Amino acid sequence: MDYGATTPVDPRVLKAMKPYFLSKYGNSMSLHSPGREAREALENSREIVASLMNAENKELIFTGSATESNNLALKGIAFANKKKGKHIIISSIEHHCVLNSAEWLKKRGFEVTYLPVDEYGLIDLKELENSIRKDTILVSIIHGNNEMGTIQDIEEIGKICHDKGVYFHTDAAQSFGKIPIDVNRMNIDLMTVNAHKMYGPKGVGALFVSNGTEIEPILHGGGHEFGLRSSTTNVPGIVGFAKAVEIQKKEMNSDAKKQIRFGDRMIKEISEIPDSRLNGHPTKRLPNNVNFSFSYIEGESLIMQLDMKGIAASTGSACSTDDLEPSHVLLAMGLKHEEAHGSLRLTLGKYNTKEDVDYVLVVLPKVVKKLREISPFKGKWS
Repeated sequence: MDYGATTPVDPRVLKAMKPYFLSKYGNSMSLHSPGREAREALENSREIVASLMNAENKELIFTGSATESNNLALKGIAFANKKKGKHIIISSIEHHCVLNSAEWLKKRGFEVTYLPVDEYGLIDLKELENSIRKDTILVSIIHGNNEMGTIQDIEEIGKICHDKGVYFHTDAAQSFGKIPIDVNRMNIDLMTVNAHKMYGPKGVGALFVSNGTEIEPILHGGGHEFGLRSSTTNVPGIVGFAKAVEIQKKEMNSDAKKQIRFGDRMIKEISEIPDSRLNGHPTKRLPNNVNFSFSYIEGESLIMQLDMKGIAASTGSACSTDDLEPSHVLLAMGLKHEEAHGSLRLTLGKYNTKEDVDYVLVVLPKVVKKLREISPFKGKWS
């Protein structure tokens, strides 16, 4: 129940990758036959991944992770466009790699505006429009939130940015391969994606960079990836990414329908637990995401108790972040510290079964009840 953290590699993906570790191991920059073979695999993979987002091949830059892609998007746009301005807008519920990139840029003279969200995790489009200034160079808003699953109106956000002449970036690491994305229709200039959230290998990501976008590389070397990401190309990983995309093209709709069916049932039954609250938008959410807060208990204890029962899940509080602070996402949505500390994220995947869901719905209420019985917080919080 923690597919949002990572996914197992699909056996078909592993099979596609294997030759590129053993017999087709050439460097894609080499001129000899093994190098040309690797180059051909690289470019075929680029075409497959680009096709799932309706991008041109040359608009897709392979990276080592979504974190690297987000860093490249923010820092690359900032330094390439600093003569125009030094103002960047992001939401208050971005992934830490976007938040920390923005903080890094602030220390180097850039100004950052953090857009608030409502109780469902949605930004206010009017507030976004009013926040864009003459010196604004980039807006970065996450597509499907990694914690509570809310999906932003990316198409409208992109339109506002384009009307104002500002680049628009979205972090789609959690949504790519789960729901349809068309970078042209949705007015996206830059988009972050990765492989390991969609049954591909870890260590492979990509950044969509639309034609004509002014961006500086943050890695310098041999000029790989159209000069934007120097580093010996991870051909096996990229081939695996492409195979995962190929599979999701065929199976995304059926996977989503199953996950929505399972998720709706979980939301309905978990909502019956006293003093529980669904986090995120009730309908505008990723098909596989279920996030709840439970009063009077802490998320760390809940995760540990579920783990002892064979259920892997996550929480937005200390145990998942090595930080004593609760989830910044849930706090931004207006939850109190104690409510955010008692959060549980369940994220479904294609290998989950009805029996898995049945088991969680039997175990979870019992665990919550047990923890509340021994909780020192009930009187304090009530």
